[in-house]
Amino acid sequence: MHDKDLQVQNVRTLGVVMGRRGQSITLSISDRDKGQLEALALELGMTWGDRPNISKLVEAIARRKLLIGANHDWTADRLNALNQARIALVDAGKIEAALTVAQLLLERSEITLPLRSELEQFIAHPVQPWRLAVERYIRQNCPFQLSYQDAAERVWQFTIRYAEIATHEDRQYLDCWCDETTGNQDLPELEHNWCLRLDRITDASVAPIPGPWHSGLATILVEMHLLRNLAFAYRSKTNQDEVNEWLVDPPQVRRVVRRVSNTFWLMREVLRYGKDCEIIAPEHVRNQLKNEAIALCNQYGLTIEGQTS
Repeated sequence: MHDKDLQVQNVRTLGVVMGRRGQSITLSISDRDKGQLEALALELGMTWGDRPNISKLVEAIARRKLLIGANHDWTADRLNALNQARIALVDAGKIEAALTVAQLLLERSEITLPLRSELEQFIAHPVQPWRLAVERYIRQNCPFQLSYQDAAERVWQFTIRYAEIATHEDRQYLDCWCDETTGNQDLPELEHNWCLRLDRITDASVAPIPGPWHSGLATILVEMHLLRNLAFAYRSKTNQDEVNEWLVDPPQVRRVVRRVSNTFWLMREVLRYGKDCEIIAPEHVRNQLKNEAIALCNQYGLTIEGQTS
């Protein structure tokens, strides 16, 4: 078999008849492409009897009965999903793949002007140098110092001995254990933990430092009881829940013991659950939620009678 034969052995020669005089063209296409043309002809009603007719399809294109052009019918859900995928790729450190997705989105006329501007800025500056340095130090378990100016134009400096990039309510944060505690409003047991919103870091200087790297964030155990529909609908957080079990007394109550590193996010979650979730222990976390509830009642001019612990 000659080399030329080897190159075309997987290509099908397809004769397409044009018009009544038997004029024809020859297309060299793969079986896969032939099948796609037949499917398209069938979809558009280009058939001979009940079989798809590629000749009619080509003829309709030649006579401009069918126009070939880029489609502009991508839904907002599809565009949003692709943009979320781009953001996830950036968070995973896969910048080249994220750039490919960004270029794909920019080719679409359906995207909004704010998203187009965001994508153009991302392509011009795919990732800030400090972000690359932080991710490298995390991979190497290397302590580092981070100084930056936040959205309120306050300058902070942290000595970070553990860090991880985490998602809270659809935003990316740097959750980290730091030597510094000044300004931290969490419980004393958790005051070394800081949660820095990445998109609010406008400028940063990062440098490695000597010393130990911690194994994780500071944590406490919090016990909660889930009631009514929430007890049945709750999905365990496998990387945080230490206990997830049904109680016998009282019945139909789910007991969850969770390892918590930041009570701010815990309060946000529990308040969403309302009366279907009760914090049992420790007492100071339970009191923290009670104070939140009292403040909410005061906000709406409600009077709380017979307060009990």
